[in-house]
Amino acid sequence: MSGHSKWHNIQKTKGAADAKRSQLFTKIAREMIVAVKQGGSGDPANNSRLATVVAKAKAANMPNDNIKRTIEKALGSGSTDSYETVVYEGYGPSGVAVIVDALTDNRQRTAPEVRHLLDKYGKGLGATGCVSWSFDRKGVIVMEREDLDEDTVMMDALEAGADDMQAEEETFEIYTDPDAFGDVLAKLEEKGYTFLQAAVEMVPQTYVKLEDPEDIKNMEKLIDLLEENDDVQNVWHNWDQD
Repeated sequence: MSGHSKWHNIQKTKGAADAKRSQLFTKIAREMIVAVKQGGSGDPANNSRLATVVAKAKAANMPNDNIKRTIEKALGSGSTDSYETVVYEGYGPSGVAVIVDALTDNRQRTAPEVRHLLDKYGKGLGATGCVSWSFDRKGVIVMEREDLDEDTVMMDALEAGADDMQAEEETFEIYTDPDAFGDVLAKLEEKGYTFLQAAVEMVPQTYVKLEDPEDIKNMEKLIDLLEENDDVQNVWHNWDQD
């Protein structure tokens, strides 16, 4: 779930998800609980934030029973989970921009952990807004090219309400307005498409190339350790890994 959605990043993310599927589902479930409580509804049709999380859950192959149970838990009087969204911004090696999206029930625990990792493997934690200005929030839907026809996919995506599509060597990457993400995904599902990844992401406007092997090693370590943190939902960055 980190950085841009090019295939080598997706492949890495998929491997991590396969190895830590339980952790992935736990993080999505936490996000779903927050979406239900903040949106005031367990019906994705009446709760746009929940619709976005459900779409993300389905793309991650989270079973429908898990999704249903999580929503019921969030609606139930027995649910005492209380999380807040916290966003941290900072710098990795050589000034790589890093955004850490967290859901936490204890800021006093999460902030020092994120700060420690950015200090140890990067250039440290920055002030709010220090790097987010260089990212755009977009819905990102990724499909494996396989035998799909590019023109057909482009036409279907635009008809569904997407803003743009990029054809990569092994994937098609479809971009949407964040508010339209759920609708676009649903319409493409109706047409029989399946997805490698689907989420609302922070997409970098520009990228930083790392040349020093030590910088590359530290950046990889920073991403891995941040993603292993139970409070961290997403790690966005502008490291160009091509």
